[in-house]
Amino acid sequence: MVNLRVKLLVSLILLLAGVALAKEDRLTVLFVGDSITAGLGIDEDQAFPALLQTRLDSMDWPVTAINAGLSGETSSGGLRRINWLLKQKVDVLVLELGANDGLRGIDLTLTERNLRAIVAATKEKHPYCEIIIAGMQVPTNLGQEYTTTFREMFGKVALDTGSELIPFLLENVGGIPELNLPDGKHPTAEGHKILAENVWKVLEAVLRKRQEE
Repeated sequence: MVNLRVKLLVSLILLLAGVALAKEDRLTVLFVGDSITAGLGIDEDQAFPALLQTRLDSMDWPVTAINAGLSGETSSGGLRRINWLLKQKVDVLVLELGANDGLRGIDLTLTERNLRAIVAATKEKHPYCEIIIAGMQVPTNLGQEYTTTFREMFGKVALDTGSELIPFLLENVGGIPELNLPDGKHPTAEGHKILAENVWKVLEAVLRKRQEE
């Protein structure tokens, strides 16, 4: 009887250790962004981070996607809250910020500095975290120079910081009325399906690499 109890106790300990190890082995993808990431105007489970979680689950990949999108967020706002967000384990950061800066005509030297600071803070807290920067574009109403500088800024930051780049998050969605809400700025649920594909083109390779390490 004593031996049986010992065996059961050992089995329980091994089971709990296995559960703890499984949780530790899961990768965490943190999406930091504005209303596009947050899924403004649609249900949260229709936003692209949730769609990516569904895809990962269907593939039985041990990955947890966390949506930290906040409507109205600017790069400055993201920088202010990044240290709080980084208190959790983060293996991959998908950074989608800057669109609101561009729409408000904010000095892009500040936007670029903020994006670089967010990447630096992430690397300092989680040295092995992979960074994916989501490129964005703005209308030409602020002038061609501003528009071009804005578009090229994301690739420049990605290159300089060793981050991966999604060239244009809203590719095949931006400017297409039927894929956007009446405001013309935020994707519909159908639009988010395309956004999820745009992100997956880059995220898949990053996750495969991390799982092989």
